[in-house]
Amino acid sequence: MKPLPLTVRVAAGLAVTALEQARKLPQQLAGLPLTVVSEAMQLSMRVQQHVTELAIKGDDVLSGLRPVEEEPEWATFDEDETPVTAEVPADDPWEEEERAIAEVPEFLPTYDELSIAQLRARLRNLSEEQLEELLRYEKAHAGRPEFVGMLNRRIATVKAQS
Repeated sequence: MKPLPLTVRVAAGLAVTALEQARKLPQQLAGLPLTVVSEAMQLSMRVQQHVTELAIKGDDVLSGLRPVEEEPEWATFDEDETPVTAEVPADDPWEEEERAIAEVPEFLPTYDELSIAQLRARLRNLSEEQLEELLRYEKAHAGRPEFVGMLNRRIATVKAQS
């Protein structure tokens, strides 16, 4: 038997496929609104992603053309606020003298500018004596409770490890 021409075979396949799809149509119609909404949301997300990618590329190009502020006026952090210093009673001359002669430790000259996180990162490299010196300095100057507490805990840890 001689095979039928390709166009006849394709037409028969197309007719069978159309018939199968027609049988599935009632089931597909029930889910059609959900499918349409889902595809619309996917399209929306893809468009948003493309827009964001374009904005990022644009920012990269434009950042080279104009200088960016080092630190915007509106960007303030807790570390930037001036610390409230503990008031020393006028009747305690020893504390006033200690405060007057205490200087920033030489091994950490930027101590006053460090945030608590920056200081925490440096504590592991300091000896017990250096930690004690920092604690004395902190108590004599700013007296920030979070710094004092962290230094006390680190000193206790170092003592426990020795």
